[in-house]
Amino acid sequence: MRLRFLTAGESHGPALTAVLEGMPAGLAIDRNEINRQLARRQKGYGSGGRMKIERDAVRITAGFMNGATTGGPIAITIPNLDYAKWRDRDIPPITTPRPGHADLTGAIKYGYRELRLALERASARETAARVAVGAVCRQFLAQFGVNIGSYVVSIGTVEANLPADMPYPARFAAAETNDTRCPIPETAQAMRAHIRAIMEAKDTIGGVFEVVALNAPPGLGSHVHWDRRLDSQLMASVGSIHAVKGIEIGTAFANTRRPGSQVHDEIFLDEDGQTLTRGTNRSGGFEGGITTGEPIIVRAAMKPIATVLNPRQSVNLADGEPAKTVYERSDFCAVPRAAVVGEAMTAITLANALLEKLGGDSIAEMQPRFETLRHARLEDLLMDNQAWNFGYG
Repeated sequence: MRLRFLTAGESHGPALTAVLEGMPAGLAIDRNEINRQLARRQKGYGSGGRMKIERDAVRITAGFMNGATTGGPIAITIPNLDYAKWRDRDIPPITTPRPGHADLTGAIKYGYRELRLALERASARETAARVAVGAVCRQFLAQFGVNIGSYVVSIGTVEANLPADMPYPARFAAAETNDTRCPIPETAQAMRAHIRAIMEAKDTIGGVFEVVALNAPPGLGSHVHWDRRLDSQLMASVGSIHAVKGIEIGTAFANTRRPGSQVHDEIFLDEDGQTLTRGTNRSGGFEGGITTGEPIIVRAAMKPIATVLNPRQSVNLADGEPAKTVYERSDFCAVPRAAVVGEAMTAITLANALLEKLGGDSIAEMQPRFETLRHARLEDLLMDNQAWNFGYG
């Protein structure tokens, strides 16, 4: 991996910290844009009370001087405003694990004698640090014309019927106009009503969001090793988001119900006689783990948030008796907010792939190399058109 990052911090601790290593020198970073992405993560109908407390804003304390990156590790801090309420409190013990959370599994793995130790780090509050890192990576990708957006496809049983001819930039823009982040206004209202009914029932609901990257060049990733396939890296990174339990690239699951002749994206020659084009993009922008130059499409299925107001059956580990779970403040529906986290994880993954492709230690070195990348053009794909043999002997 050319690019890597770590996050640290607990949900109710003093701050979240992220360290991003591998970003080249000379990248101008707009901190206001990072904060704008953090604000997007906090908005969404069905959010819990925590989002009314935090006003996420970053401090960059390393790897960034005089308005640009230095090539060294970038350190980012996001204060937790809610920490003030917890700093001097005596914390009641939590000994009854909540189904669907890391309470029980964390205790099994680490031997915790207090379940909050798992809760604090397993909390989706950690995704604020990911969004901050992703915002830096988005600014790197923007230097090469790559744009990333997202929108909500479904909430529970309410599903958006997205017109095939609706351009992706229009979908991104429409999603920003409402608090369910659905591009279709009528469906957005239906989603909102569904979430409201779930809230009144003291329950939670999940859904599906779609992340799309535009203008990513062809040739990123590789078919030669399992861990170099870029589509699998994207599935892992977006699938690592809290409560995300399913990932597909393009229309993968629908493709399983079609014959191959109706799945694979046929190749045509454009009017210029040089450029190879696709009539469809069911592959989601990948063939053989390598980008095709078509839009990269990642769909993620998010389960309902595990913390519900209606107590769930569990066992009190302190006395071994059956017990009901105790409610911890949480979201009712986090799908609109998770879509923004999905954008961040996509940005981080694509930035790493582009860095690996281009090499170099500064933006100034990389930009000329980007201009020379091969594309799906006959002039870039010269064939010998001669018989040959393996010649292993």
